[in-house]
Amino acid sequence: MTTRPGTTRVDGLLRDLAPQVLGVLVRRHGQFDVCEDAVQEALLAASRQWPADGVPDNPQGWLITAASRRWIEQYRSDMARRQREERVVALTPPPDPVPAHDDTLTILAMCCHDSLTTASQIALTLRAVGGLTTAEIARAFLVPEATIAQRISRAKQKIKQAGARFRPPKDLAAVLHVLYLIFTEGSTASSGDDLVRVDLTAEAIRLTRQLHRRRPHDGELTGLLALMLLTDARRPARTDTHGALVPLTEQDRTKWDHDAITEGTALIQHALETAQVGPYQLQAAIAAVHAEATTAQDTDWHQILGLYDLLTVTAPGPMVSLNRIVAVAMVHGPDQALTELSTLDLDHHRVHAVTAHLLDLRGDHDQAREEYEKAARRTLSVPEQRYLTLRSRRPR
Repeated sequence: MTTRPGTTRVDGLLRDLAPQVLGVLVRRHGQFDVCEDAVQEALLAASRQWPADGVPDNPQGWLITAASRRWIEQYRSDMARRQREERVVALTPPPDPVPAHDDTLTILAMCCHDSLTTASQIALTLRAVGGLTTAEIARAFLVPEATIAQRISRAKQKIKQAGARFRPPKDLAAVLHVLYLIFTEGSTASSGDDLVRVDLTAEAIRLTRQLHRRRPHDGELTGLLALMLLTDARRPARTDTHGALVPLTEQDRTKWDHDAITEGTALIQHALETAQVGPYQLQAAIAAVHAEATTAQDTDWHQILGLYDLLTVTAPGPMVSLNRIVAVAMVHGPDQALTELSTLDLDHHRVHAVTAHLLDLRGDHDQAREEYEKAARRTLSVPEQRYLTLRSRRPR
């Protein structure tokens, strides 16, 4: 045994090992649902035992053994009901096994199976691959624990019914989408008292890093990791000491994480030079342009608008169009931006917030106040609501 570790170190280790242990069990036994339950119990046992007794010399082997024993107990119980318990006698797990494969990517793909809803994909990914408990996931998304437990249970049943095969995915699109959604919810929480949920952003970055180590030449995966790093780099400056939102143009850029910016910029430059361009790369490139500017006034909005034009072609959508309109205003003025905004079919509080910003730029401050008030009433994020309300009351 090693020296006794802190709880934080143990939690990090367990989260790194969770998908690998689950992959070993599913590869050996099949039955994703039963294996996932067994791994969760092994993780729980380790989280209680390791901080007190120390981390085993082979922590992965310890978890595989513990999870295998739990799987066998469940198998025995099932077979007993079917009068076939004798088949279990030979199922003794090997001591301290060392798997020949790392199945993290395969497990991720199963969690993102297309038979599942997006909410179920996210919950199952965070538990089976992220190693988070059901309670931790529920707290992160501000929903009852029973709701998350039900989503996970249903997801595992659907995977079983769909007969999902245990094999690495050829296409990472679904996996990247789920990781992006986890990060997005964390970086700008859609509801609640906090603007940023660091637990979700950190977990999304950690999982994406794991995946990137396995597929370092995948352009879109590299772009997604760069986008996360460049976006998260601004986190220290996005709120003031009272937790109030600080818009990008007013942020203290000395507070940005410049190590993350350096890493993210290098990643996206490499991806753009070596891989076919995709939506995550373009979003990361836009974030890199913002990061390169030493002040808001130095921002190269012409380059940003050009990147949004490309993004509109490769991944069209109302939110992409809305963000592009902001760039249009900075390059061509608020009148042209407002004209384009009037044709946008999107029911979202950000439409009112952008409208208000454009009206302010044009000098129509009374109309801008009304739009800020509408946006404040419609958002579920408390920090955004406070910011928009203050903007509506700000003297012009």
